[in-house]
Amino acid sequence: MSFTWPLALLLVLAVPLVLGAYLLQMRRRRKQAVRYSSVALLRSVLPPRSRWRRHLPVALLLASMGTLGVASARPQVTQDVPIGRTSIILALDVSLSMCATDVDPNRMSVAQQAARDFVEDLPSATRIGLVVFSGFAQLAVPPTDDHDVLVGAIDGLTTGRGTAIGAAMLKSLDAIAEVNADVAPVGDAAAAQTPGAAPRPAPAPGTGGFVPDIVVLLTDGANTRGIPPLDAVAFAVERRVRVYTISFGTTQPTSLACSAQQLGGDTPFFRDGVGGGGAGRRSPLRADNATLHQVAERTGGVAYSAEDAPQLRSVFAGLPRDVRVQKQPREVTAPFVLVGALLAAAAVGASIRWSAYP
Repeated sequence: MSFTWPLALLLVLAVPLVLGAYLLQMRRRRKQAVRYSSVALLRSVLPPRSRWRRHLPVALLLASMGTLGVASARPQVTQDVPIGRTSIILALDVSLSMCATDVDPNRMSVAQQAARDFVEDLPSATRIGLVVFSGFAQLAVPPTDDHDVLVGAIDGLTTGRGTAIGAAMLKSLDAIAEVNADVAPVGDAAAAQTPGAAPRPAPAPGTGGFVPDIVVLLTDGANTRGIPPLDAVAFAVERRVRVYTISFGTTQPTSLACSAQQLGGDTPFFRDGVGGGGAGRRSPLRADNATLHQVAERTGGVAYSAEDAPQLRSVFAGLPRDVRVQKQPREVTAPFVLVGALLAAAAVGASIRWSAYP
C-alpha cells in the first residue's frame, strides 16, 4: 500500500496521545474516588456492568481516529489492469482461394466462424479492428469495443482477386496509429521503401519494447500484389508492433466453391483441381509458410498454422486476449472513510447507550 499524502499519516499520532490522556484521566479518577470501608457494600448498590463496556466507546473512537487518519493520507493499492488503449487488428484474407473446399464447407466459412468466436470471447473492454485484403487492403472496421459491429462485418465478408499481404500489414499499422499516439502512421512512407531492403531487427521486450497493440493476420496464400510482406516488416518493427500470423488450409489442391454471398459481385470461373501450379510457380491455394514465419519472428509475434476447423479454433483460442497489463495504483480512500465514519457512529451510540451507568 502506498499513500498520495504520506505526511498526513502524522494525524494517526493523535490516537496514542488521546489514549494516553484517557488513561491519565482514569488514574486521576481512581485517586480522587471516595474510599469506602466496605467494597462489598459499594458493589451491592451499583447496577451490574461489564468492565469492557466502560472503555468500549473510547476504543471505538480511537479506532475511528486511526482509520480516518489513514484515509487522510489517501491510501492506494497497486493492481494489474489491462491497458485501456490496447487494440487488436484482425487482418483477414478474402482472396478467391478462401473458397477452397479442402476445409469443409470452405476456408472462408471456417475462418469467419473462428474469427467470430474470437471476437465474442474477447473481454468487453478490448478494442478490435478489422482489415480485409485480397488484391488490396482496406479497413473494414476501425478499432472499437463494440464487438457486435465486428461480428456483423465478419458475417458479411466477400471475396476478391489477388492477395496483398504486405499491404494488409501496413493498413493494420495505420489502423493502430489512429488510436495509439505512440504509433506513427505509415501513410505514403511505404512508397519510399527500397524494394528488398533488409528489415530492421525486432526490439527486445521490456522498457522501450513493444506497444500493447498487435496485428493478427490470417491468410491461405502467398503475396501477389503490392509491397512484399518482408518489406512491410520494417514498418512494423519501427513502430514496435507485433504481428501474429496464421497460415490456413491444407497443401493439397482442391476445388473452389463459395456461396453467392461470399462471392459478392465477383463471379470468377471455378474449376476442379485449381491450385496445382506450374513448374516453378507457387500454388495460389497454399500459404507461404516460410514468409509468414519470418514476419512473425522479426516483429516479435508468433506464427501459427491450421489445416482444419478444430486447429483454427485452437489457434484463435491461444491468441492473446488481454495483450498487456500494467501496474496501476487505485485509490482506496473511500472505504477507509466509510469504516472510520461507522466506527465514530458506533462510539457515539455506545456512549449514549451506557451513559446511564456510572
